[in-house]
Formats: sequence, structure tokens, C-alpha cells
Amino acid sequence: MTPQARQLHDFLAASPGLALVEISEAKGSTPREVATWMLVSPTGIFGTIGGGQLEFMAVARAREMIAQRIGTAKLDVPLGPEIGQCCGGRVTIDLALVDDELRQTIPARIAVEEETQPNVFLFGGGHVGHALANALSLLPLTTTLVETRPEELEGVPEGIRTIGTAVPEEVVRDARPDSAFVVLTHDHSLDFLIVAEALARGDAAYVGMIGSKTKKATFRSWYLREAGGTEERFSRLICPIGGTEVKDKRPAVIAALVTAELLRYLPSRG
Repeated sequence: MTPQARQLHDFLAASPGLALVEISEAKGSTPREVATWMLVSPTGIFGTIGGGQLEFMAVARAREMIAQRIGTAKLDVPLGPEIGQCCGGRVTIDLALVDDELRQTIPARIAVEEETQPNVFLFGGGHVGHALANALSLLPLTTTLVETRPEELEGVPEGIRTIGTAVPEEVVRDARPDSAFVVLTHDHSLDFLIVAEALARGDAAYVGMIGSKTKKATFRSWYLREAGGTEERFSRLICPIGGTEVKDKRPAVIAALVTAELLRYLPSRG
């Protein structure tokens, strides 16, 4: 069970009275997109539809429904100065008391979301690899840390998948389309093999390799001369990763920069 699925399981178990709150229509500028949902109990919430006054109104209405046993309701909210939330759009929210039948279907919502969220593969469990795994563990991503050295897979945060393998390039071949590959192993030759495999796919959302401009030039020479690569494929490589504006090389800082960079390339939900 994933961390999010476990949190949902615990919330459902602790909340006999619940309302499901879901955005059914969103026009213009809105905090969240259609199909965003949350659960409301008399004392807690699971998830968010965007916060602010809009969510405050929805939570209040949901708790009123629970107290009065009202089955369904709808809110049509213009996001203007009158509610103190000046997004400028308009949101329709559907609310429903959670009966036994609906309660049984809610875990499937998490499963579907997790099956369709973007995949990120980190190759290398060194200091930066672990820092990046920690940063990505907080995001709605399916992140996998791949290592040739099993001991480097110890201590990864909850929710991060791990693969120990002597042939990490096979993981690249088996990945779903639109996956992201971040290559930061302990061995430049291994980096080059993994990056070449990722570029060969042609459908990766992101291919990044830790290193300097010199390392990128060395890879280019090898890739074009020995690996059968092309300039078009090479142009898709991000190296250095995380940009060059910030000069701080501490692992946590690199992880933050690469996380922000990844989010610009990964498929967006909304």
C-alpha cells in the first residue's frame, strides 16, 4: 500500500460520517481543475480542492450535510471579490454524503491517480540521488531509484520504489512512454550507457545527466562516434541538470533545482 493509499485507508476508518466534495466544472482561472476531489468529516479533511475561501465554503456545506443527513448538494461559486478570492473564474462543486457503496469505490480513485501519474527514474543512489528521492517523494509522481549497488538502496523515503540491477539500461527499455530519466551514477561510463538508452527511446519526457559542460561534450563525442547517436537525439539531453544560475552544489540544493526542472517537462494533469 502506498503512503497516500494508507492515509486514505486510515481516514476512512476513523470517519463514519463523510462527504465527498468534487469539482464538476471550472471556468476561467480557478485554484484546481475538474475532477479534483476531497473528503470531509466533522473534524478533518482528506485532500484539497485548492484552499482559500472556496474550500472553506465547501467544507462548511459538507459538514452541514453530514449533520443534517442531506444526501447531495451543489455549489456554484464565482471567484470574485464577494468571497474574497479574486481568481476571476467560476467553479461548480458537487457534494454527496458517503454511503457504504460510495465508500467502497473511493480507494479506487487513489489507485487510478497513482497509475496515471508521471514516472521518474533516478539512476544512482549517491548523495544527490538520495536527496532527489527525498524531494520527489513529496510530489504526485511514481519515482523509482535504480542502483547497481544494493547497499545504496537502503534508507530511501517511503513511497520511493527501488530496483537493484546489474543492467540498469534494461529499466530504461521497460519504462512507460513520457517517463523521465535522471542519470547520476557513480561511474561516467555507466551514465553514458544509460543516457544513450534513454535518448534512443525517442519518447522520454526528460533525459538529464549530472555533470559539467565538459562531461556533456565528452558524452557527445562518444555518442556520435561510438554509440550511433544523432545530433537530433543528443539535443534532447539536459546536462548540467538543474540549470546553471545557482552555483550551490550541495545535494539538497541540486535536488530542489532538478525537481523544479522536472516539473516543467513532465506531463501535466490539468
